[in-house]
Amino acid sequence: MASVIEKTIRKAVTPAIQALAGVNRNRLPDARTNPFLSGVHTPLREEFTLDDLHVTGSIPAELDGRYVRIGPNPYGKGDKGHHWFLGDGMVHGVRLKNGEAIWYRNRFIRSRDLEGKGGPRAVDGPRRGFGDTVNTNVLAIGDKIMALVEASSFPIQLDDDLESVAYSDFGGGLTGSFTAHPHECPATGEFHAICYDGMSADTIRHVVLARNGTVLRETEIAVRHGPSIHDCALTENFVVVLDLPVTFSMPALISGHRFPYRWNRAHKARVGLLPRGGTGDQTVWHEVEPCYAFHVGNSFEDDRGQVVIDLCAYETIFDGDMPGPYGKPLGLERWTVDGKGGQVHRDVLDSSPQEFPRPDERFFTTDYRYLWSMGLPDDGDLEFVAPMPLYRHDLVTGERIQHDFGDGRIPGEFVFVPRDAGAPEGDGWVMGYVIDRNRGTSALEILDAHSLETVASVHIPHLIPPGFHGNWIAAT
Repeated sequence: MASVIEKTIRKAVTPAIQALAGVNRNRLPDARTNPFLSGVHTPLREEFTLDDLHVTGSIPAELDGRYVRIGPNPYGKGDKGHHWFLGDGMVHGVRLKNGEAIWYRNRFIRSRDLEGKGGPRAVDGPRRGFGDTVNTNVLAIGDKIMALVEASSFPIQLDDDLESVAYSDFGGGLTGSFTAHPHECPATGEFHAICYDGMSADTIRHVVLARNGTVLRETEIAVRHGPSIHDCALTENFVVVLDLPVTFSMPALISGHRFPYRWNRAHKARVGLLPRGGTGDQTVWHEVEPCYAFHVGNSFEDDRGQVVIDLCAYETIFDGDMPGPYGKPLGLERWTVDGKGGQVHRDVLDSSPQEFPRPDERFFTTDYRYLWSMGLPDDGDLEFVAPMPLYRHDLVTGERIQHDFGDGRIPGEFVFVPRDAGAPEGDGWVMGYVIDRNRGTSALEILDAHSLETVASVHIPHLIPPGFHGNWIAAT
């Protein structure tokens, strides 16, 4: 567990540590050299409402809703020590209805952090006191559109036009940080989340929301070193905790870096299985070779009662002082956990570098067939110069097909949308933003989910900076 000295530093003298970090930050390289403030990452300065959008192809008439994605978009001049993960949040959405693209909108998240820089006025709602930037995911919880971030701020509610409404602690039930990746159980409608907090080195929390977004329970789980847990997994009976070797770094914070998490060789990599209704001390831990995973594609229990987790793995990540998540991707892997405390068994499903694995979410927590993911540059260059295809994996046959977007075109995360609620697995479309670095434009691309052939493109006359996560939010 954290030493007495470190606990004192975290809880008692944080203002002094922050002051020292501010002094040391002045010694860091100028923000103009930061790759996440220029090129394709150049922040947008304006908020647009565009209702005369050019469309090629035919938008399926069944699509009635909004595709919304969020990401960092620093307001004003960037600061020294800036990290890609910490920019002010901006949502980008396209409204589709009756085969038409009704509008595109982009809106800043109305935080106090943003207002303090001279941006738009902040909205009301409870705050945690650790900054209120929200920039990582956006999805429907209950009947509300919620933008999320991990480890710090409470979520924020958006209206149907993507305007910030208010920050939310889910009616007072959320007592600490939340996550960017709560997973909905298709069988129960519950959302399960694993939440961490940089100021709490020895505890993470399992938070369960009801279908309507009220907090059902919070369960503490003992950990060490303050691990960064970006995603979790869920099966019929278990929540899967990925306690991997990226942890809070006091030296990084004191040195002035705004993102104080680093690869930690002293932190044992392990996977925990927590019974969905259990207490933290019922977690069964399983050692795994040192590695990291941001995102889970799916997870389920096989016919032997073992837990199977499909994810995109990295050999290392955040291994040193850097302005973004540079690391060595290992491809798509399948981890099998025996539930009895044995070593995690790792199989490589596809060795090509890739990220943002997304299934047909109706089949989350169950054995499944299809997974879509975004190819990454082999060289790890986050300027995304190398080709980046979209993959569709057939996990039954082992077949992989891909869609290439063309020279200079950069896709983000693509999400699956079923043709209708009763459609077979994989019957529908995948969609996501693609930017064109050569033309300085973007498009919402809609592809047939099975063939990956283009169905329609909604053209947007400016470049949307590479962001993080989004979802299709149906109008109903």
